[in-house]
Amino acid sequence: MSLFNRIMASVGVGSAKVDTLLEKASYYPGEEIRGVIRIYGGTVEQRIEGIDLAVMTYYTREVNDTKVQEKAQLGVIRATPPIQLQANEQKDVEFAFQLPVSTPLTIGRTPVFIQTTADIRSAVDPTDQDRIDVVPTQPMRVIMQAVEALGFRLREVETLYAPRLGGAHSPFVQELEWVPQSGVYRGRLDELELIFLRQQNGNVELLLQIDRKAVGLFGRFAEAMEMDESFVRVTVSQQDIQGGPKRVASVLNQVISRFSH
Repeated sequence: MSLFNRIMASVGVGSAKVDTLLEKASYYPGEEIRGVIRIYGGTVEQRIEGIDLAVMTYYTREVNDTKVQEKAQLGVIRATPPIQLQANEQKDVEFAFQLPVSTPLTIGRTPVFIQTTADIRSAVDPTDQDRIDVVPTQPMRVIMQAVEALGFRLREVETLYAPRLGGAHSPFVQELEWVPQSGVYRGRLDELELIFLRQQNGNVELLLQIDRKAVGLFGRFAEAMEMDESFVRVTVSQQDIQGGPKRVASVLNQVISRFSH
């Protein structure tokens, strides 16, 4: 192998390449992701110290009154041991790992992708990115259907910097903003914001922000001072979720009605 080919491979020309092939395109938080990493040898023999798979997303953070997009790594695994790859050789490596439970849903404008990086010494690391759809878990889906049953329509979804709420594994939370389109809360609430905080042992902990509609002079004053908003933590039990959207709607309605006046 020529010195010229080695030099070119070190800057990425004629170097090894990686391509990650996922078993499917859609997953829910906590689900196992399986697939194959296809490794293509370049024009020279190279040693790959290992290949990492990382789950990546973006969230919005306010810096000096300006909203900026920041990249977040939700989890990473080393999918392969060191590999000695001959010139023009092809290898397939199977992998499986769990999608972190803190992974945001890809409704709205939140992207989630699997980033593959091969660690090659003294060379530009070859990478690959594969976007995935992240859909609600069954408990999340039941809760969202329950909110719809109360007359709310999902208007916007944002992934926002909130390290205190996100916990140890995530610097952000995903906020689902609903507006009352029909039912008893139309005309009483401006919006309902919902954050899925934790899912454990079949139970789901939520944070609700209940934004009352301003009525009269005091109401407009309260709105200006942001006194018209209430923050409430709610735990929806596994038993309630198994009862379906109608039962969960009853649980949520009891909470929302107390703070909608």
